[in-house]
Amino acid sequence: MYYNTGGGTGFIGRHVSRLAAGKGFKVISVSRKVAPNCMTWNDLTRNGLPGDCVAVVSMSGEPVLQPFKKWTDEFKAKVKDSRITYTKALKQAILSAAKPPKVFVSLSGIGFYKDDLHKEYTENDQCEPYNFLSELTKEWEEAAKLPDNSSTRSVIVRTGIVLGKDGGVIQNMKMQFYLGLGGPIGSGKQWFSWIHIEDMAGIILYAIENDKVTGILNGTAPNPVRSEEFTKAYASALWRPHLIPLPSLVLNAVFGTEAGTILMEGQKVLPKRTLEFGYKFKYPTISEACKQLAT
Repeated sequence: MYYNTGGGTGFIGRHVSRLAAGKGFKVISVSRKVAPNCMTWNDLTRNGLPGDCVAVVSMSGEPVLQPFKKWTDEFKAKVKDSRITYTKALKQAILSAAKPPKVFVSLSGIGFYKDDLHKEYTENDQCEPYNFLSELTKEWEEAAKLPDNSSTRSVIVRTGIVLGKDGGVIQNMKMQFYLGLGGPIGSGKQWFSWIHIEDMAGIILYAIENDKVTGILNGTAPNPVRSEEFTKAYASALWRPHLIPLPSLVLNAVFGTEAGTILMEGQKVLPKRTLEFGYKFKYPTISEACKQLAT
């Protein structure tokens, strides 16, 4: 059984591909570069999906938050193109396949939901686009939408803040915390809807393997915390102090005003449908996750 993925060499993609291979899938990543177990995007356009492809996962995307990478119009276009163009290419390959895959899983983000200090969001909530990230997620999900008459099951996973040792936010902050220089981000009161990388990969594989799973899933842990609770838990797991706050002035200098503001805000997002479909979280609490991240 083949499993095709766009973005299989990225942070989330590496973990998903490893887990899928362990379950007996032959994993083929679609990449811009020629490499073992990869096909190029041009190959996909010319030749389509492998004949025995049972699942396609879209995980491509230029990282949104990069230190000293300001959100210029050019950068925003690159972020958008890296998600939407490649997702559309995978969708077209599915629609053109003589034997369509059983399932198409596409990632999106919790930036779909409006920042709020008090409101709880589930997959059932609808939000109108109000900033760059919310516009991006809406267009990304539209790009992944299959026709109603498609025989391929469709799942969209809105990812939270993914925590893992080898990528994402932890990779950017671990040295600061290890040196005892960690602390709250801004006020620390903003919501931090997180998920451990092993659960992120687990949800995607669960969606592939279970025919009952369809529609929108929130890829977040069932116990979101305030940002300050996360930084305290991570510092504690490392046996380091939690003293030095990261003010908005510094964030704006490093990421630019627009991206810096994103880090100062957040949403409380719950994985209601993910749990209803029966997924069991390996790391349901931030303390459990941080203990693993600190080892």
